[in-house]
Amino acid sequence: MLTQKLINDGDAAVDEMLEGVLAAHGDILRRPEGSRRAVVATDGPREGKVGLVIGGGSGHEPTFLGFVGRGLADACAIGNVFASPPPQPAVEAAMAANGGAGVLFMYGNYAGDVMNFDMASEMLEMEGIEARTVLTTDDIASAPRDQRDRRRGVAGNVFIFKAAGAAADLMKPLDEVERLARHANARTFTMGVALSACSLPQTRRPNFDLPAGEMEIGMGIHGEPGVRRGPLRPADEVADEIMDAILEEMGASRGDRVAVLVNSLGSTPLMELYILYRRVADRLADAGLAIHKALVGPYCTSLEMAGASITVMHLDDELLPLIDHPCRCAMFREG
Repeated sequence: MLTQKLINDGDAAVDEMLEGVLAAHGDILRRPEGSRRAVVATDGPREGKVGLVIGGGSGHEPTFLGFVGRGLADACAIGNVFASPPPQPAVEAAMAANGGAGVLFMYGNYAGDVMNFDMASEMLEMEGIEARTVLTTDDIASAPRDQRDRRRGVAGNVFIFKAAGAAADLMKPLDEVERLARHANARTFTMGVALSACSLPQTRRPNFDLPAGEMEIGMGIHGEPGVRRGPLRPADEVADEIMDAILEEMGASRGDRVAVLVNSLGSTPLMELYILYRRVADRLADAGLAIHKALVGPYCTSLEMAGASITVMHLDDELLPLIDHPCRCAMFREG
């Protein structure tokens, strides 16, 4: 049975979405001249500023293009649904973001993205533009702690990109923007739970099988296998399992501050997200941790997948002002 979607043609869905985004947010976003799959902030890039370029597959909105704007990312390369953008849009995004101080690529740790953005970096260096990369690896379910460099980047992108974008907006040099981006990534921890599959616009069929009444802890945002599948449990028990894992990884001390994201994977409503957040807040309070920033809603989705993820960033004196730094993006604002 085909899923129901408000689309015209599955093969045109990404480009038609992009047309709608640009029509709605033309004061914030524009296309670089001659580019079809890159967007740039209308007032973000400037002379002497490190250009922050993010990117990845479509279907995760507002990640990635929704986080382009003054104070956050300068530009974004856009791929097909759940697919890496080719090198050329990444180059076009970087050229538009380049202010002469170098470019930092940031994206989730997926093989296709790594290959294509690495090719883009080589192409930029041939043009005399220094390009560096910081991969996001916040998904604690996707590899053991001693293999963190193999982990995927998921909803923690929101906080990690935010910190790096603020550092760049403050006109810090490339070495420092890169260092702070890596620091933010190292202190960000995410774990999710899936309740039902999503379907690609081209096929309109579920992209994995998860029987009714079951859940999968740790499933990735493209349907990658998680760590455990079993009967659907009450929200408090799900939150406890995720928070047990995050708190163990984080190793925070009582009195430390955190930023928290309870994220919808697509179809999970705010009612359920706030039920989860209630338990997350209780667990953090029990651990003696102060919540400095809380986000609840769809920030990194997987089309219409049902489920949620919980992200905790372990703040310190360097990260806190970066998380608070003002930004104005198409789908996210601060300050």
